[in-house]
Amino acid sequence: MDLGRAPLSNACLTAEQLRLPEPHYPLCAYVCEECLLAQVEEVVSAEQIFGEYLYFSSYSDAWLRHADAYAKRMTDELRLDAQSLVVEVASNDGYLLQYFRQRGVGVLGVEPAANVAAVAIGKGIATEIAFFDIETACRLAERGKADLICANNVLAHVPDLNGFVAGFPVLLKTSGIVTAEFPHLQRLIAETQFDTIYHEHFSYFSLLVVDRLFARHGLYVFDVDRLPTHGGSLRVHACHVGANRQRTARFHAVLAEERAAGLDRIETYECFGEAVIDAKCALLEFLIKARRGGELVVGYGAPAKGNTLLNYCGVGPELLAFTVDRSPHKQGRFLPGSQIPVFSPERILQIRPDYVLILPWNLRDEIVGQMQAIRDWGGRFVVPIPRAQVL
Repeated sequence: MDLGRAPLSNACLTAEQLRLPEPHYPLCAYVCEECLLAQVEEVVSAEQIFGEYLYFSSYSDAWLRHADAYAKRMTDELRLDAQSLVVEVASNDGYLLQYFRQRGVGVLGVEPAANVAAVAIGKGIATEIAFFDIETACRLAERGKADLICANNVLAHVPDLNGFVAGFPVLLKTSGIVTAEFPHLQRLIAETQFDTIYHEHFSYFSLLVVDRLFARHGLYVFDVDRLPTHGGSLRVHACHVGANRQRTARFHAVLAEERAAGLDRIETYECFGEAVIDAKCALLEFLIKARRGGELVVGYGAPAKGNTLLNYCGVGPELLAFTVDRSPHKQGRFLPGSQIPVFSPERILQIRPDYVLILPWNLRDEIVGQMQAIRDWGGRFVVPIPRAQVL
């Protein structure tokens, strides 16, 4: 899937940077003919992308509820207490570990972005500022091993998957559990979620691939949850090989569905491009029709996926006047590539546009609930994926 050339998706611009050259890189997704891992080329190092980061997990209420529910479930199931240790890799601003800590469980975060880690540390959450790999795992294991290791939406961000996953068994207690959440490749293909392809996401996963990857490093995937997050995700549960756990019916059901959907055949991946082109045309047709009809369209959100969408479709301020975001770290900046300005959500209430294009479409229900006031003047919401639709 060739999405052209694009800037780094979370590299929002300052006003001063608008006058400078902006780097763009090829954005092409491939699938390995041997192991069926879908991936993009590593055109930029992880250190360059994540050294300083503008994504803070705590600005989504829905994501916080998801994190709280997970913490409650795992605390109860594993009977975690003050003597237990939960380690989250890519712990961001402490959005998840805060809920374990509230329940009296010992926690440790591992987060490479120093500016984001500082927020977690400010909340009293112990955080190691480092990329997680086998060396980091060995260093941390000297202080004590983990009863639970959480890896939420981080596998995709890792260029060296083997080095990353190899750290799990090193840091994990003999009786411990690893859980990993990731957007499901089956849903990405079925629902044309091409905007989730960007340079920060080095890989895109099916259960077929993750099971093979974990087994390579002595981990046994025994269960899987289907999640509504990020347009449809999976959460795998794994333990040390030989830990005497049986695979659940859920695991076998997801694996069977992936095979039925053709994820074990290369031909399935080759047909994806036409649906993406159709989605692009539908969005452009809507935006052009609105402009020619004198109607104002603005955006809600400044997510990475939105920048893939806007840059691939060639949308700038002439078609999307501005967007808004709850994160103060993005307000006052400009989206990479498209240079669309980012304001606080109050801007929408001041301007009263005809349409609001929801760029983080996976949070559609949350955003519609927060912005119900646009109905007062006849404003309407639009989602771009799987193709442009007025709600």
